[in-house]
Amino acid sequence: MLLATTAGLGAASIYYSQPMLGVLGEELRAAPSTVGLVPTLTQLGYGLGLLLLAPLGDRYDRRSIILAKSAALIVALVLSGLAPGIGALLAASLAVGLAATLAQDVVPAAATLAPPEARGRAVGTVMTGLLLGILLSRVVSGLGAQACGWRAVYLGAAAAVALMALAVWRGLPRFAPTTRLGWPALMGSLWDLWRRHGPLRRAALSQGLLALGFSAFWSTLAVMLHGQFQLGTAAAGAFGLAGAAGALAAPLAGRLADRRGPEVVTRSGAALAAVSFAAMALAAWLPPQGQLALIVAGAIGFDFGVQAALVAHQTIVYGLEPAARSRLNALLFTGMFAGMSAGAALGGLVLAHWGWMGVVALAATASAAALAVRLAPARR
Repeated sequence: MLLATTAGLGAASIYYSQPMLGVLGEELRAAPSTVGLVPTLTQLGYGLGLLLLAPLGDRYDRRSIILAKSAALIVALVLSGLAPGIGALLAASLAVGLAATLAQDVVPAAATLAPPEARGRAVGTVMTGLLLGILLSRVVSGLGAQACGWRAVYLGAAAAVALMALAVWRGLPRFAPTTRLGWPALMGSLWDLWRRHGPLRRAALSQGLLALGFSAFWSTLAVMLHGQFQLGTAAAGAFGLAGAAGALAAPLAGRLADRRGPEVVTRSGAALAAVSFAAMALAAWLPPQGQLALIVAGAIGFDFGVQAALVAHQTIVYGLEPAARSRLNALLFTGMFAGMSAGAALGGLVLAHWGWMGVVALAATASAAALAVRLAPARR
């Protein structure tokens, strides 16, 4: 429970901004294209933190790393809530992404504590907390921004992380380092791991493509709902409840990966995501209420598929080289959040030029490409 909660609150920090972009831009008098950089920079910071900071989990005690990043995240969230203008908010958003990588120190910790025969289930359980944090963060920020303003959302998030850090300090055990390499050597070893492990490259590419479609959808949903259906931040955040159903895939995927092998789960998850996105194209022939219902159903389906594939990919990667789990995890999630950042940037551009159906087509195509990666024969 401690690990799952820590992962959830850490990852949630990346997504609080998405349902608030409309009101945030109005108050700070920023253009939509500039406001769209808030989630983009947050996810970019997360990707950079995964690549540059997450490998330190193999060199130092993960408990100390989690506590240090928690302190940095508290400061970054407070600065976001007090930002006087869009420039300060963009800088703080990058810092939020860097510090929020504490979530990816938690998942390898769970894999380390679990016995090999139950690793998929343990990772799936902790990922449930992480995914619920990601998806419910939109609900919390949407409702909180409507009731108390967007600044209160950031400050409340900082308080929650502070309470979490206290619980981690009291309850999380210490972890022995698995390598004596310094930071430059750790960075150098990333290329060696990437080169040696073909399953790692396939997992990062496939999950990155799924993340592209996932991010394109969620980063443009609030803007589309506001412009097409005149719905506010609370409604946009409430869509996170639909997506939260997808978090149920994590423990189920972990158990199935333990029993049947993770390859079955990765292919099934990618296929479900592709079908769910493609089905949203039918909204053009439905009345407004039917369109909203279809979007909700599609969100449940593709979230379920994306999260199932992620847990299965983690199970594959954590089994490659136990002494390098933090570095392997860093490479997997760097690929994933490169896809996230690309999805956030492309989603806004596609929405502006080709509308919501263009976003749906982008997400469906990316998910189909992820399935193709998993179906392609593995090469030595």
